[in-house]
Amino acid sequence: MRIFVARLAGTPVFDPAGDQLGRIRDVVVAMRPADPPRVHGLVVEVQPRRRVFLPVTRVRGVEADAVIFTGTINMRRFEKHATESLALGELLDLSVEVGGEKVIVLDLAMEQVRSGEWLITKVAVLRGAAGRGLRRRRGETLIVDWADVKGFGAVQDDQGAAGLLAAFEETRPADLANALRHLPDKRRAEVASALQDDRLADVLEELPERDQIGILGRLDAERASDVLAAMDPDDAADLLQDLPPAQAQALLSRMEPREAAPVLRLLTYAENTAGGMMTSVPIVLPPHATIAEALAQVRRQEFTPAVAAQVYVTRSPIETPTGRYLGVAHFQRLLRDPPSALLGTAVDNSVDPIRPDMPLREVTSYLAFYNLVAVAVVDELGRLLGAVTVDDVLDHLLPADWRERDEQTPEVDGGER
Repeated sequence: MRIFVARLAGTPVFDPAGDQLGRIRDVVVAMRPADPPRVHGLVVEVQPRRRVFLPVTRVRGVEADAVIFTGTINMRRFEKHATESLALGELLDLSVEVGGEKVIVLDLAMEQVRSGEWLITKVAVLRGAAGRGLRRRRGETLIVDWADVKGFGAVQDDQGAAGLLAAFEETRPADLANALRHLPDKRRAEVASALQDDRLADVLEELPERDQIGILGRLDAERASDVLAAMDPDDAADLLQDLPPAQAQALLSRMEPREAAPVLRLLTYAENTAGGMMTSVPIVLPPHATIAEALAQVRRQEFTPAVAAQVYVTRSPIETPTGRYLGVAHFQRLLRDPPSALLGTAVDNSVDPIRPDMPLREVTSYLAFYNLVAVAVVDELGRLLGAVTVDDVLDHLLPADWRERDEQTPEVDGGER
């Protein structure tokens, strides 16, 4: 059986009883001077964001949408040995030679040989490629024997990242962010450089502070300001507060005034207050809009479920800070009313909005008391400034390094690593 490793990315892993252990994030191989690389096993991500090693000897079946393993595995956090390489993270997108011609590595194929070992036997390469951007380049795709490829051991200054990103194209930003955290600094910078601004902004929002600063620092100032502008204003404000003041000011000065304005407003509030953690771009509509228009806004992909749970109804203008705040129209109510009905008829004003200076502890209690997923934030004039969502609160309640922490998970067996 021949399996292309890039197609394994994100594949669920199940035990013989049918219980899912996690998802495949990479393939661990051992490079050898004269022979094809030997596959040692799979890197499997289990909850909560812990990467463990599944020996290839425990794999009993590989299907289009599942990998089945047998026996027990060590739940200790995976650490790559010095003699090992990650097929997806390190080998894709390398520039190598086939028959003296430069080609780009698109994928690697693993096969089980007679000895029972799994080896990397084939390489999918792109010939005649132009550039190293995110989009798959035009050219001719070839499948060649491993022995016919030269240059895997060479250090390359610019490896590109199109193949790696193609393998993670369907993953959530949080999963791609976790994959970035486990890459070497050089590879991480190459992936960040290849990502579109919007995608990189989504990924940065899911990274720990240290990694955010590291990636942003490797971008030129113009690109860094563009990525900040693509982030949600509250996340951009949080990141700017972690940067040296001079660098933060320089980036803000490069942003368009319309994009910088909501970020600057958020920076005026203390971090652990409603104003400091709210999003300034909730879904806002006037009362004369229809239910159909409100549902169209709720369906927009860029809104998180917590933000899309309700529509805030205000007088004009509807960009924050808005006109007078009237109330919210909950998603469930929107589904019950006729699409042609006016949004003003679905407004719920039974829960009072909060002020931007309300501290985190009180915001948390307020959400819990009224069983809310979000609450409006208004100023002394009754204008809507933004909304605090339950995920905003969780981000501030958890320890600052929660994205870097592994839960203490007991070992299932002694393991062989």
